[in-house]
Amino acid sequence: MTSVGFVLMSYVFFFFFLSVGRCQLQTGFYASSCPNAESIVKSEVSKATQQDSRLPASLIRLHFHDCFVQGCDASVLLDDTSSFTGEKTAGPNNNSLRGFEVIDTIKTSLESSCKGVVSCADILAIAARDSSVITGGPSWDVRLGRRDSTTASLSGANSQIPSPAFTVNQLISAFTAKGLSAEDMFTLSGAHTIGQAKCSSFSGRLFNNSGSGQPDPSIRQGFLKSLQSACPQGGDATALQPLDVATATTFDNQYYSNLLLGRGLLNSDQVLSTTVGTARNFVKAYSSDQSKFFSNFAGSMINMGNISPLTTPNGIIRSNCRVPS
Repeated sequence: MTSVGFVLMSYVFFFFFLSVGRCQLQTGFYASSCPNAESIVKSEVSKATQQDSRLPASLIRLHFHDCFVQGCDASVLLDDTSSFTGEKTAGPNNNSLRGFEVIDTIKTSLESSCKGVVSCADILAIAARDSSVITGGPSWDVRLGRRDSTTASLSGANSQIPSPAFTVNQLISAFTAKGLSAEDMFTLSGAHTIGQAKCSSFSGRLFNNSGSGQPDPSIRQGFLKSLQSACPQGGDATALQPLDVATATTFDNQYYSNLLLGRGLLNSDQVLSTTVGTARNFVKAYSSDQSKFFSNFAGSMINMGNISPLTTPNGIIRSNCRVPS
């Protein structure tokens, strides 16, 4: 076999095994082994949201941060110990990710009902879907059958999770590196229709954009003044502002309308509108057609949930989502 033929054959086998892993994910995976699995997750997400309206956004973000590092394997949930380093102290996660206790509660309920059956990775995927629905967003059939990793990657969490300061090209590169498309990126960004961000995530835009000593000119003046008041220079960097200033706790397409009005909170949000071409076209399309956004969001969440899942015989079913055993 020629060297070219060998390389081609290697790619064939790589994509074959990748597709096999993906095909093993299926709807109704726990129909026989734990028939109440999805209803248990839904019930716990609902109860948690009644106590904290921020949790749906936090749970969707947990799933995202998990899938972008080592694939959708629940590595993001692992705690550090004296002999193990997880991902929770990575820059994008430290003192930022939330919802771990909710996942713990869900896992405890599932272990009581179906011991050793439902993976932590699948809990994250189901909880993300339920978080969308409970805030008024789309639903989708979650494909299940993921297993949990016994490893984590602090370096991966530091380098592979997109930054709020990214440009459109940087965002597309981060997504395509995970097998997702530019369309997936434009669509999944719409998850910022709910949730909040710390002042430290965007304060540079307010006073010294790109080292210019001036605010980001793409921020509408009225919005800029309100943000400068809420996040003054030298103020509390941990103070929170809604990602969607209009409908902060409702999953809708208002996020895209905000971008067209110069009311995107993060640089990685606003650049979708200020970058002429495909990015701005998606923003316009979604701002005028919520049903299209919802349909595409559901599809893109399925795509994201397919990133390098561990399936039988790989991985384990953790009894405690925080412990790699």
